[in-house]
Amino acid sequence: MILRRNLALLLLAGSVLTARAQTNNEAKVEALLKKMTLEEKVGQMAQITLDVVGKGGDRYSSAEPFSLDQKELEKALVKYKIGSVLNTSNNRARSTDVWYKIISQIQKAAMTKTPNKIPVIYGIDAIHGETYTVGATMFPQQIGQAATFNRALVRQGAEISAYETRASAIPWAFSPLLDLGADPRFPRQWESFGEDPYLVGELGYEMVKGFEGENNDVANPFKVASSVKHFLGYQVPVSGKDRTPAVISDQALREYHLPPFKKAIDAGAKTIMVNSGIINGVPVHANYNILTKLLKEELGFKGLVVTDWGDVENLYQRDRVAKDNKEAVRIAINAGIDMSMIAYNYEPFCDDLIALVKEGKVTEERINDAVRRILLVKYDLNLFEKPTTNPKDYPKFASKEFELAAYNNAAESITLLKNNDNALPLSKNTKILVTGPNANSMRTLNGAWTYSWQGEKVEEFAAKYNTILEALQQKAGAQNVTYIPGVSYKMDGKYFEEYADKLEEAVLAAKDADVVILCLGENSYTETPGNLSDLYLSDLQTELAQRLAATGKKIILVLNEGRPRVISKFERKMQAVVQTYLPGNFGGDALAAILFGDVNPSGRLPYTYPQYPNALFNYYHKPAESRSTTEGVYNYDADYNPQYVFGHGLSYTTFTYSGIKLSNSILKAGETLTVSVNVTNSGKVSGKESVLMYTSDLVATLISPDAKRLRGFDKIDLKPGETKTVTFKLTAADLSFITPELKAITEAGDFTIQIANQKINFNYEL
Repeated sequence: MILRRNLALLLLAGSVLTARAQTNNEAKVEALLKKMTLEEKVGQMAQITLDVVGKGGDRYSSAEPFSLDQKELEKALVKYKIGSVLNTSNNRARSTDVWYKIISQIQKAAMTKTPNKIPVIYGIDAIHGETYTVGATMFPQQIGQAATFNRALVRQGAEISAYETRASAIPWAFSPLLDLGADPRFPRQWESFGEDPYLVGELGYEMVKGFEGENNDVANPFKVASSVKHFLGYQVPVSGKDRTPAVISDQALREYHLPPFKKAIDAGAKTIMVNSGIINGVPVHANYNILTKLLKEELGFKGLVVTDWGDVENLYQRDRVAKDNKEAVRIAINAGIDMSMIAYNYEPFCDDLIALVKEGKVTEERINDAVRRILLVKYDLNLFEKPTTNPKDYPKFASKEFELAAYNNAAESITLLKNNDNALPLSKNTKILVTGPNANSMRTLNGAWTYSWQGEKVEEFAAKYNTILEALQQKAGAQNVTYIPGVSYKMDGKYFEEYADKLEEAVLAAKDADVVILCLGENSYTETPGNLSDLYLSDLQTELAQRLAATGKKIILVLNEGRPRVISKFERKMQAVVQTYLPGNFGGDALAAILFGDVNPSGRLPYTYPQYPNALFNYYHKPAESRSTTEGVYNYDADYNPQYVFGHGLSYTTFTYSGIKLSNSILKAGETLTVSVNVTNSGKVSGKESVLMYTSDLVATLISPDAKRLRGFDKIDLKPGETKTVTFKLTAADLSFITPELKAITEAGDFTIQIANQKINFNYEL
């Protein structure tokens, strides 16, 4: 009890100190703002990519080895007073020493040659680890971390990423991504925490706290400012393709897409990045109602709002809502943008914005609001006192401790989807054929945003880690493992192609094996290069799977993919199916440990795995989408019929649920309902179990209710025969929905709670 009280006092003291520092920083911002010229203020609102100030090249690339062009650096930072730099040069990772040298030189120019000595804020894509730093610890991509259903692992991963980002002298991470990954066609679904608003919000909260600290004290040299993205409604365009128009009702926007961002804002996130797309015909970067009325006024966000890459220019170059750059700048800044990720050609932005203020088309009050937000983040990061951090102060960088954390995260993410006749785990002396295009690739294990944008440089930097093949050779013994690719990837111009790489040999070799481990999926991609028009797994990989199945051998299908590619043409012929998602550098090792039973799988799907491309549903679909397949004489095959449901995941042990109880059969407004259930490991091996609690509103009079919604989850570890009681809390707000009038309400009536096979009803009374 004393320990708890002392901990509470320490947290309270930390909160008080952080609040005092925040107030002090606000005073410093106001004092500095009064000294700044219009040109200085506008410069603070501009962000450029590193290649712009690199020696050699043409702004879009630099000579190697990289060095700064002092003339271009002074033009950007001294003449134009640019306030932020982002990204790496030439799309490749750099060592911590190189980062320290580059950013120290940038900060020296900004703080010695400008009137008010304002430091630059440097930002980087720290997506699943510090993306552009050699040797950084790479965790599973967010979709895999979501599959762990483990808040502590997600926070730990963000803490380590923050540490290693600061070890790279960088204080600002463009992460986490809190878009709702509700469309399996979308090329960035794997960057999300999946399709469920509650799961995304809970894990987003943990990641923000991991990056910024419990009290958001980002002056701490082991913490960074997070950038929650992409506000709002990015991942559900009509076409399923990146940066294409979406149609989202205001009700759906608030019901499903907004809650994770609100959770992150309540967590204290310092910055937010904006959705590059178009909603209901309006580019989000031009949407005053979303960026100012909703984000800044209704949600009370006090931090920095930054664009995505080149999105102010897109208003006239792509979206045609502005006739030229000047009009695009006016629209975006007046909509609520604080900083423009210009990337390359920064002069037009600065010149046009200065002119717009002088012409009265953008008020200086709007400029001051934007610059105030930017400067506050810089003061909060302590950049005025310590503009760079030195890698020598970060001895844990790339440590064994950090590597173990990444391995554990990967091990808990990998999801066993099917295990007929206990095909897994394998015995140690099994003769194995390993085949498929993803079997011997570090690139496919990591995905994009790994050492380079599209992940194409992974093999150059990750050679010391184990592919799936190499991990299996180490685990089973090289003499027991035969490898024949069957299908491989190749680059054909700008596009990835697949080709038959000893496919016939693979089929022949299967006859001499006890088991075939078939590694299928996708090569790395993100954003527009990842767009597709066919959600089925490729024809060539499908052929390989079907040909191998025809041999009659036991086949373990290992999926290594960023989104759920449809496998229904051959799934029923697979004895076991394992989803690895994009597990990072230690994914091969974690998978091998699971296949041989050294680790008991505990991942669960954070999305609905579709069975057909024309039957794409989320688990919280409406009742009208799940009619009985025996109804009438019609074919209802396209009704709710996923390959695997959200939350599905098997184990090598069994868990029995019993004794679901409520603290009361009636929940009243202002009260809390306690839900408890007993979970027993009724099998023979230890295992981890994600306990998921759903609620269903049986009747909603203003809008058709969702089939069910996730309202709580917890992960527990049980030895054989052990029982634990898991408890959840529910309030009226947890049961609310957004009405067509955009009000959050909870109607009186009956609800069902479901935890595994346990169900219980209660009544809500106003």
